[in-house]
Amino acid sequence: MRHTLELKDLSFLVYGLGSSGISVINFFKKNTIKKFKVWDDKKKNLFKNYRSKNLNKTLKEVDYIILSPGVSLFKNKKLQKFKSKIISDIDLFYLSNKKLKSIVVTGTNGKSTTCKLLVHLLKKNKFKFALGGNIGTPILNIKNSKNCYVVIEASSFQLAHSKFICPDYAFFLNLTNDHLDWHGSKQDYLRSKLKIFQLQKPNQYAFINKKFETIFKKKKFLSKLIFPENSNFRKIKSKIKNEYLSSSINNENMKFVYSFSKLMNISEKSFLKTMITFRGLPHRFEIFLKKNNITFINDSKATSFRATQSALSGLKNIYWILGGQPKKKDKIILSKLKKNIIKCYLIGKNINFFKNQINGKVEFAITKNLDNSLRKILKDSIMKKKLERSIILSPAAASFDQFSNFEKRGEEFKRLCKAYVRKFI
Repeated sequence: MRHTLELKDLSFLVYGLGSSGISVINFFKKNTIKKFKVWDDKKKNLFKNYRSKNLNKTLKEVDYIILSPGVSLFKNKKLQKFKSKIISDIDLFYLSNKKLKSIVVTGTNGKSTTCKLLVHLLKKNKFKFALGGNIGTPILNIKNSKNCYVVIEASSFQLAHSKFICPDYAFFLNLTNDHLDWHGSKQDYLRSKLKIFQLQKPNQYAFINKKFETIFKKKKFLSKLIFPENSNFRKIKSKIKNEYLSSSINNENMKFVYSFSKLMNISEKSFLKTMITFRGLPHRFEIFLKKNNITFINDSKATSFRATQSALSGLKNIYWILGGQPKKKDKIILSKLKKNIIKCYLIGKNINFFKNQINGKVEFAITKNLDNSLRKILKDSIMKKKLERSIILSPAAASFDQFSNFEKRGEEFKRLCKAYVRKFI
């Protein structure tokens, strides 16, 4: 048994009424957990009957605070003194599932693709599975989580305050500077990622890159260490012909999944079939159109340069659209990529940041938005019909300066590409 807490005996405050907060409230109602209040600084009319009448008093009185992933404790001084009470919706999932086979995946880049690869692998090999977490479906909304493998994508926001997460299989893919404005420092960011190992038992598994071995052992985590297969994977990599997995980050993702497949006694033949038939995710190196030797790729999910670097590394003759709201301390390093890039096109409200980062390294044009970028790209490339080219939106930045999220940015890019292809190509 993973815990002894009985949820019905506890009191809660749901702080933040985004999708995860609403899923928590629905979970409470479904499970007749009555001792809870809600709070959202902006959505004051939502779940009004449950709203705390005195926030300071409620914070002091409740047993636990389920904090929305969007709320930064680093920025919210009022909540800092109640840090010991804060948990996440994933914690609730573990508290309410005493018998659970779980796979938790975290890391700066590649989480969603790795989760989808794991699910694809389980499905192809007749294992029962469920998928949720940061990947889109709040973990408390998933159905049929019993007697199956539950694959959970966990963000650093969710893990930062985790107190009950205990995966049977924990994947820590990689770490680069990201979300530092939320966490406050890279050390705190790393600390949040390591939470997935904290409660693991000796019969559970930790998948990490070799470079994290020292810190893993220093923390005296108890689970069995598994390093991604290198030598064996290298032998079979040439057999994986799948353009959706051609980026360098996906090589790493596949190594982790390959190591897991060996642990599950899945044959190499079945692993290969899984990788070859995988079709990728929307907005993550999404090849959505090909016309006249031009491949159109929507990589709107690349919100840091590390993610963009991975996408560009597997391409040639690139027309690259980038820009948006840059991540704190992010740097664009093009020394190994500039030979692949024909030209880049700068969009968004932070043009100077990107101009200063790439100036003198590759040719660029300031286009400000996606529409102008595509018009300019088609004008620049229309005469090179025999040359195989890639037009890619891989912004290396968040979308919030021009779009509400990366999905909206990616959908607009796809819409414009299809419209211009019909008109000009």
